[in-house]
Amino acid sequence: MDHQQQSLNELLKWSIENSAATVSNDASNATDANGAAAPPRDLSKGLNPKLLAELMGGPSDADLMRMAMTAILAPYSEVDLEQKLIAWDNLEQLIEQIDNANNMYSLGLWKPLVEQLDSSEPDMRRMAAWCCSTAVQNNVKSQQKLVETGAVKRLAELAVGDESQAVRKKAINALSSVSRNFQPGLDELEKALPDDVWKRRGLDAGDMESVDEVIGILRERAAAMSS
Repeated sequence: MDHQQQSLNELLKWSIENSAATVSNDASNATDANGAAAPPRDLSKGLNPKLLAELMGGPSDADLMRMAMTAILAPYSEVDLEQKLIAWDNLEQLIEQIDNANNMYSLGLWKPLVEQLDSSEPDMRRMAAWCCSTAVQNNVKSQQKLVETGAVKRLAELAVGDESQAVRKKAINALSSVSRNFQPGLDELEKALPDDVWKRRGLDAGDMESVDEVIGILRERAAAMSS
């Protein structure tokens, strides 16, 4: 059964249930136990707003994710920084859902997202790192995609050398998310960090104390920066 047919079936089920309830209410003259007029039944109860939006042609999460990235990539003459940051915020909230995060690859969003880590605008780098962190948190499929883009190296560079403390912090969060319980991510991070940050090699991604030690060093350095 495809998604559209499933959605139609759900809508039909909702319609039947509410039609039956309406008939029942009419039969009892819509009064409560005390004889007073009963409040009208909320017919929207039980109907998935997202489902209704899809059936009525509203934008899906995939559409909204594409729209957000389009705004992020648009020239500043068309979409100013404030509007771009709103688009970033919308994208970050959407990819909090694991299905949306995993859908980023099929939508072609990973490449343009990672490219924004090189933006000349600190807020754009910060939001790109933030979205990387959100997408890969406790999500093996997205952790793998981030590693495949080569972004771990760039995030490590931002974490230890970006001029913006806010960018460093978000980059560190992303590195923490991609390396926890995901050995390929931790191995990439090991190769990307300088020896003065990480002198211990061959760590186990499942060893949270060891991972915390490395991430902790990065956090301490970022906190020591002047705002």
